[in-house]
Amino acid sequence: MTDSTPRPTLLTPTIVVSELTKLNGEEALGWRIEDGALQRQFTFKNFHHTMAFVNAVAYVAHQLDHHPDIRVSYSQCTVAWSTHEPAGLTSLDFLAATKVNALKHSA
Repeated sequence: MTDSTPRPTLLTPTIVVSELTKLNGEEALGWRIEDGALQRQFTFKNFHHTMAFVNAVAYVAHQLDHHPDIRVSYSQCTVAWSTHEPAGLTSLDFLAATKVNALKHSA
């Protein structure tokens, strides 16, 4: 975020639960709150597909100027979103996760 961009505000626990329910939808996509972050594990056929997804997530992060923690192995990738300032979950984390869901659905 640039200095002129307003900082997102922390979501209340009730709103976090509501947003998590909407994010996962009827498909039960696997997003969860763990260690104060919104995270999901993705599985792929091989390392090439995993890295293509990681690069796409990096592009989304760059566009939002909001960067996740990413853990990568041969056929799996875990993406964890949280806001550092203010520390916690904000609407920006859920927006980023929604965009990542779109990447996985288009793969």
